[in-house]
Amino acid sequence: MIIRSKIAAIIQKYRLIKLRLKGYDIGDGSIIESNIIWDKVNPQGIHIGKECLIAHGVTILTHDHCKRVGPRVIDCYRTDTYIGDRCFVAINAIIMPGVHIGNECVIGAGSVVTKDVPANSIVAGNPAKIIRKGIKMSKRAEIINWNPEGGYVDTKKE
Repeated sequence: MIIRSKIAAIIQKYRLIKLRLKGYDIGDGSIIESNIIWDKVNPQGIHIGKECLIAHGVTILTHDHCKRVGPRVIDCYRTDTYIGDRCFVAINAIIMPGVHIGNECVIGAGSVVTKDVPANSIVAGNPAKIIRKGIKMSKRAEIINWNPEGGYVDTKKE
């Protein structure tokens, strides 16, 4: 098991280096799983914070449909898309162009995020809507104020 985790860490470091060389802005300690659909028209427009977990099959966009005339691209809206620190983006979620996701957020599986997400929130659905506020995330992008027996625990009261 120790060897397996060391191999996984090496693969993650290699993946981050490769993505950064392509122009993607990815914070230290983030884990990027395989088969992410990255916007290739505007890679410099993708900003992912520190200690995030981006799950398999996530799509991150920074532009709308582009027309091509020969080798050049015309009529293309390009913008930056931001994912804050310590966020977890679940499998097959879609982050639309120009969206800002705050720090310590969870994006539910299959969600389509079309609007900004405030910090410390859980969103889910199509389009994604806030289903919980006030969450706290660990450095491993895990919810730390969650009680399995009774759900959410408000850390402000404790």
